[in-house]
Amino acid sequence: MAAGADTGTAGERGQLLNVAYRLLGSLVEAEDAVQEAYARWYGLAPARRAAVLRPGAWLTTVTARVCLDVLGSARARRERYVGTWLPEPLPEAPDAADPAARIVLDESVSMAFLVVLEAMTPAERVAFVLHDVFGYPFAEIADVLGRSAAACRQLASSGRRRLGAARNADPAPLAERAAVVRGVKEAWESRDIPALVGLLDPAAVMTADGGGMAGAALHPVEGAAAIARYMVAIADRAPGLSLRLCDVNGLPGLAASQDGGVRTVAAFEPKAGRVGRIWVIRNPEKLGPWVRDEK
Repeated sequence: MAAGADTGTAGERGQLLNVAYRLLGSLVEAEDAVQEAYARWYGLAPARRAAVLRPGAWLTTVTARVCLDVLGSARARRERYVGTWLPEPLPEAPDAADPAARIVLDESVSMAFLVVLEAMTPAERVAFVLHDVFGYPFAEIADVLGRSAAACRQLASSGRRRLGAARNADPAPLAERAAVVRGVKEAWESRDIPALVGLLDPAAVMTADGGGMAGAALHPVEGAAAIARYMVAIADRAPGLSLRLCDVNGLPGLAASQDGGVRTVAAFEPKAGRVGRIWVIRNPEKLGPWVRDEK
């Protein structure tokens, strides 16, 4: 790109949001990070902006640096978080005007993938996401992290090992996985504990996020029988609860509504014909796009 060019920076917003969401696991924080990057861009003197040969690369670097700062402070906030912190779920079919509509749905935004990213150090996460997900060279990532390209390569490799150990090898097609979750929905609605147990892997794990703002198990619920009893108990305490099948970050899921609003979003990871992992988001601050989508 020729020096002095300042065209197309608005068109970079979608890519920047995709990078920021994967780095932060929060659509709200991702939007803020992208907004901060643009504020810094337009805060440059016109001559300095004109000297930037690749505005998109500049914006990506700044967005990643902002995210790195957020990740550093988030670790302290997560230690004070009530219960387990889970990534913010993306609605299946967001309105075109909603920022969530700009997020490309692929494996790198699945709940399982994002939960593993959350276990990485901030530097590992940035190096891995920028290189393995978006294909940025380590020389550019080094500029973001303030480390050598070799060090960034090691960070990405470490992140890759973490992901490999947690990856679900279930080759079942989406339709088959969705059928399993449909069975869970029907069994849950009928309060059929034996049927639920049969649909859950014996070693299944359910993790919930209420953030102290909605009732949720503070620790993971383990085992098919315990999860089935927990699900039925929740349904018994929530008269008028309505369930609908949906996609949650590329995984089959359920959205539970009550009194006209989405109260819970759950993502399911089927494994060998049964559900192996369930992630339940009940924190209302993370369900904003789902509430808007419901209206």
